[in-house]
This record gives sequence, structure tokens and C-alpha cells, in this order.
Amino acid sequence: MSDRWHVEVDRGVCIGSGMCAGAAPEAFRLDAARQSHPVDAERDASESVLAAAESCPVEAIAITDLASGEAVFPPEE
Repeated sequence: MSDRWHVEVDRGVCIGSGMCAGAAPEAFRLDAARQSHPVDAERDASESVLAAAESCPVEAIAITDLASGEAVFPPEE
């Protein structure tokens, strides 16, 4: 696993709970429509970003390892 991730929010799934912005305010923002988006789509691997993805009540956040393309979250089954 590399030290860089691609972070994406599925805005069709996001319900605007703000859990991600609360868990990782440096990584997520809510826009005027209360939809989440990553501050930077490509970023260093971070426990707070992973915690934000895990706390999303509708699993709208996907994290992918930039080097391998493998899913970090949600984990592949």
C-alpha cells in the first residue's frame, strides 16, 4: 500500500450528515447543498480520513490506493 490515496464522495448517496467533515475537517467540506466533497481528491494516507469514511452512515466515501488502485475503503469482499 502506498502513502497516497484517491478520495471520492458519491454525491448521489451522500445525505449531508457532516460526520466526515467532523472527523476530518482538513479533508472534507460540505457545500451549500450540504453535500460532502474532498478538499483534495489525492492526498496522503491518513487515519482521520479513514475514520471519516468509516463513520459515514451511508458509505458514500471511497478511498483507493493511488499506486495499486486497490480499495482501501470500503474493503473489497
